[in-house]
Amino acid sequence: MLVITTWDDVEAATRLGESLVEARLAACAQVVGPVRSVYRWEGAVTSSTEWQLHVKTTGERVAEVTEHIVAQHGYDVPEVIAVPITGGHRPYLDWVTAETG
Repeated sequence: MLVITTWDDVEAATRLGESLVEARLAACAQVVGPVRSVYRWEGAVTSSTEWQLHVKTTGERVAEVTEHIVAQHGYDVPEVIAVPITGGHRPYLDWVTAETG
């Protein structure tokens, strides 16, 4: 599974990625960005600079990853999206499973 979240601070995103890997909830976490997000919040269209965190984990760990992100996040409603990985390089996918087991 690929879990994606966004953060308004690159250092905080990096710390979150490190904590997910250290807890064996993720095999790898990549900080990507900056990206520009445009969204409606509290009735107004706004935009902000954010960094995406791409978290590689297993389906069994998605609920724990989500809880970990939400507990550490500063946003009222943090983005947490889980995307199934339907294929890929088998040795890499096996490594993800081993590192999160």
